[in-house]
Amino acid sequence: MRIAALDDEACQLELIRHTMEGIGHECHGFTDGKTLLRELRQQSYDLLILDWSLPDVQGPAVVRWIREELRSRLPILFVTNRREEADMVEGLSAGADDFMVKPIRVGELEARIRALLRRSYPSQHESEIVFGPYHFLPTSRTLKVNGEPAELKHREYELALFLFQNLGRLLSREHLREAVWGTAADAPSRSLDTHISRLRAKLDLRPSNGFLLSAIYGLGYRLEAIDADTLPSSLVTVPGELA
Repeated sequence: MRIAALDDEACQLELIRHTMEGIGHECHGFTDGKTLLRELRQQSYDLLILDWSLPDVQGPAVVRWIREELRSRLPILFVTNRREEADMVEGLSAGADDFMVKPIRVGELEARIRALLRRSYPSQHESEIVFGPYHFLPTSRTLKVNGEPAELKHREYELALFLFQNLGRLLSREHLREAVWGTAADAPSRSLDTHISRLRAKLDLRPSNGFLLSAIYGLGYRLEAIDADTLPSSLVTVPGELA
């Protein structure tokens, strides 16, 4: 998962980054709110870890901006020195999903992140994921379309699964490259476009099959379900995130 963390204390930010990377996530750190908000207009993330008191903005204001201006359902965890019940109520009322009091306990942080990701992305923890005629079997890394195995290369499968698991979300190009190629790989920008083009053709991603894969100029791609019948049951009542 691609995680953003906002904390103006370098030692706390490094602890969060080290902990997230230790459980297999990419973590991008920010030390001021304005930079994060500017980044969120251009990049997509799977989760945000947020401090409360920052030099240029207060945490609840960041949450409200994400919910109201971006209209995003991005999962948000407060990690803060605030410990009063009123603080927790204010943070959750602003739109945060969870609240954790400093000092950071690594085991608790890991557990809260895992629980929040499970709640936010239920389809990523299933043994079989079904979207209309598209059946993903993650354990065997197989995709069947109308019952027939799709001939996909390794990264094509990874990209297809990631797009379907994030239905309705605008995913930045950088986010997609990290998810499929990893941060260490220097994947050419055109490689992503080529893989997207192949998936459209191989999987016949078009409205008549219930899905639309769109390019958002200068930002990234979004796969949308045109018909609610193509959604897995766990997502039918959950609106797609716009980020």
